[in-house]
Amino acid sequence: MQQEKIWDADAARRYDTPGSGMFAPEVLEPTVDRLARLAGDGAALEFAVGTGRVAVPLAGRGVSVTGIELSLPMVGQLRTKADEAAIPVIIGDMATTVAPGKYTLVYLVYNTISNLLTQDEQVQCFRNAARHLVSGGRFVIELWVPELRKLPPGQTATVWESEPGYIGLDTYDVLRQHVVSHHFRFDESEQARLFRSPHRYIWPAELDLMAQLAGFDLETRHADWDGAAFTAESRSHVSVYRIPPGQ
Repeated sequence: MQQEKIWDADAARRYDTPGSGMFAPEVLEPTVDRLARLAGDGAALEFAVGTGRVAVPLAGRGVSVTGIELSLPMVGQLRTKADEAAIPVIIGDMATTVAPGKYTLVYLVYNTISNLLTQDEQVQCFRNAARHLVSGGRFVIELWVPELRKLPPGQTATVWESEPGYIGLDTYDVLRQHVVSHHFRFDESEQARLFRSPHRYIWPAELDLMAQLAGFDLETRHADWDGAAFTAESRSHVSVYRIPPGQ
């Protein structure tokens, strides 16, 4: 399952769900609020900008936003909302692709760093963020916490969401730290629609070590964009890494 094949034209058409899911105001507004504060008076770079779920409203706050994106169909969907002058996009992968200029903020939202399927690629992603940042600049990552405590011996899958018309489950390969997310959507017919995406999961401690290798310090970690405390029971986190001022 190559990423450019997963995020094809069909996935791009189905990705946006205005007003619900990850596009719900209670999800999106705190995200944009926090990123706008972190960007300050500088420019922001979004790795894996996708269809512009975050970039478009962030640009609407007056932040200069540039994106890097691997999927041409996702960029095509973005272009229905903002043109190249409003949100420039460089086509390529977030681990190695370089955007012009320097930024006060680089960010990766909604678990996207886990789309890189090797530890080496994930470390490269941190280093790529660092090369784009000014001294004192920040790299923000939103990422889920692997739910391995739900896996008794011999079990390789967990159901993480179940509601009318939808079931989400993950299948784990704990040897390689790989997980495949399976999204089943169905109605009253006998047919279900399946979307799958592979990931390499990362513990927060491993993420922090990747950051150190790239020259970052961990500045803050919260359970969500509103700033709730991160605890042993948190299912996700928003981690802010910073290049030390003067470096």
